[in-house]
This record gives sequence, structure tokens and C-alpha cells, in this order.
Amino acid sequence: MDNVQDPNQQNQINIELPEEIAEGIYSNFAIIAHSNQEFIIDYVRLMPGIPKAKVKARIVLTPQHAKRFVRALSENIKKYEDQFGVIEDNENVPYPMGFGPIAQA
Repeated sequence: MDNVQDPNQQNQINIELPEEIAEGIYSNFAIIAHSNQEFIIDYVRLMPGIPKAKVKARIVLTPQHAKRFVRALSENIKKYEDQFGVIEDNENVPYPMGFGPIAQA
């Protein structure tokens, strides 16, 4: 019997997703910075009526991985829009820091 591996198996990666990570972290704001060696993305959650926000997650990427990430995200956005319709770009609308009226009980 030959010891030839299936080419598809050669490129497989076994990825473990711990339960606490699988829940995800909600973020509605991101800050991106870079140096000559890396890109840093800080994911932040802004809450209405709270002027202070905390970074909930930080991802550090090499420039090459950042470029691959952008390509993969663009491909997924295209697939999403093909299936569900165009995502509206509210780029010219100011970010709603206050979100709206706050009710009290």
C-alpha cells in the first residue's frame, strides 16, 4: 500500500472552539491601527447613555493576514448580499452615540 496522502487531508486544520468563545462577543464599533509589522483591531461595545466604552476583544494580525482577512470578508459580504440583498451603507450618517431616548421605570 502506498503512503500517499489525500491532498485534501494535507491542508486540513483541526480547530477547537471552546464553549466560552463560541458564544461570541458583540461589538458595534471597531478601531483599527497598524505599525509596519502588524494590524490591530479593537472591538468595542458602545451602549446607550454610557459615555465610556471598553474594548471587548483585540485581534493582532500580520499585514499579509490582514489582507487575506479583508479579501475573505469581502467575499462573504458578496455572498450575503447575493442571498439577502444589498447591505445599506450608512457611512454619511453620524454614529448614534446616544442611540435614542432612555426610559426610566
